[in-house]
Amino acid sequence: MAVKIRMTRIGAKRKPFYRIVVADSRMPRDGRYIEQLGYYDPLAKPKKLKLDEEKALDWLNKGAQPSDTVKSFLSNLGIMKKYHDQKYSKK
Repeated sequence: MAVKIRMTRIGAKRKPFYRIVVADSRMPRDGRYIEQLGYYDPLAKPKKLKLDEEKALDWLNKGAQPSDTVKSFLSNLGIMKKYHDQKYSKK
């Protein structure tokens, strides 16, 4: 089973609000997901992003692949650097 970390939209028309979730890659965008990691609110001033760092690192270590947008969020928060350091410092 290929697992992705991606966003699912839950906002109304013209009022986007997204959850950052772990989902099977075969599920539709707004379909069933395994676990919720956080949320992103692009309309707030400033934009709000809340993400559970421990859960995200755990899923990355399990092999979940982030989407491009979520990968940029993880990079901005420094989670991808921690993941990279964990992965390559074991050798």
